[in-house]
Amino acid sequence: MKIAIVGTVGVPGRYGGFETLAENLVRQHQAEAVAADLTVYCSAQPKEHRPARYLDADLRYSRFKANGFQSTIYDAVTLVDAARNGQDVTLVLGVSGAIALPLIRLFSPMRIVTNVDGIEWRRDKWKGPARHFLRLSEWMAVRFSHEIVADNQGIADHLRQAYGVVADVIAYGGDHAVAGAAAASGPGAVSLPAGYALSLCRIEPENNVAAILEAFASAGRPLVFVGNWNNSAYGRALRAEFGALGNLRLLDPVYETDALYRLRSGAGLYVHGHSAGGTNPSLVEMMHFGIPILAFDCVYNRHTTENAADYFSSAADLARLAQSPIDPAMGTQLRETARRLYSWHQIGRQYFDLLGVTAAEPAREAAE
Repeated sequence: MKIAIVGTVGVPGRYGGFETLAENLVRQHQAEAVAADLTVYCSAQPKEHRPARYLDADLRYSRFKANGFQSTIYDAVTLVDAARNGQDVTLVLGVSGAIALPLIRLFSPMRIVTNVDGIEWRRDKWKGPARHFLRLSEWMAVRFSHEIVADNQGIADHLRQAYGVVADVIAYGGDHAVAGAAAASGPGAVSLPAGYALSLCRIEPENNVAAILEAFASAGRPLVFVGNWNNSAYGRALRAEFGALGNLRLLDPVYETDALYRLRSGAGLYVHGHSAGGTNPSLVEMMHFGIPILAFDCVYNRHTTENAADYFSSAADLARLAQSPIDPAMGTQLRETARRLYSWHQIGRQYFDLLGVTAAEPAREAAE
């Protein structure tokens, strides 16, 4: 069996949720000695070195960028290349390249499994033609894939209601965030107040960044907020408004593994403002730390945490929660949920089982 993964910047994963997923599937493929050849498609744009293999996976490169306006071309071109190279089944991460799926279904026997990600067209940042295109891409992905993966039951419910499709629900692992904890347990380079609350996300309106800052500005509790503040007018305006307050520390993105571990493990509370998407990788990663969580009240966050966090719908709600005593047993319960549901060993097996079954379907149908 030949399996391909398309739709990410590539591996090793250093960029986001889908890259971390691809990285851990490659690791699981090697650790479990999965009886299949694995190919991961990568963008050549950000890479100075382009090795032919990573662990036991083959790497193939496209000259197009995996993000931004070129992402549709990148995904479509790599999908076509996977079909031409005789892949039996391809895991497509996201719906950007779904425009190529009708052509592939017409001319290739390759099976398609698509993780639709969140309901991308509902995000506030997409307007007009871009929103309509993303909604069309979602429809095409559902219509022309052989199997659909939803990373959250809330996404699966949307797909069933909108398209009558039953999706396989496979979330994300988060245990990589606590791997190597002993090596990262020393003091960090940045001095932070004891018991601080932590928030970490892309600085976008749908992540309720303004509400979180307003809440902690009024509550007076220390907050460390990590994000890409300088990447947009929205982020720069918020940093200008709140950055000088004594109890708020607005830090630039942190990618270095040990520094990120120290930030997370040193927090007394985690604040998760995401309102869109499905299972957010940053949330399941924090659940593994056993720290109490205040999460925005939406169906996706409630499914992910199994209703065991505290939830807010406004800055006033969050300010009240931030000033109230929080039972540390919440963190213990969230960590138990994370260990039960969000380990890469479990997630990897779910994916490879689904890919194997999907690849075998034509032979089984012929035999019947």
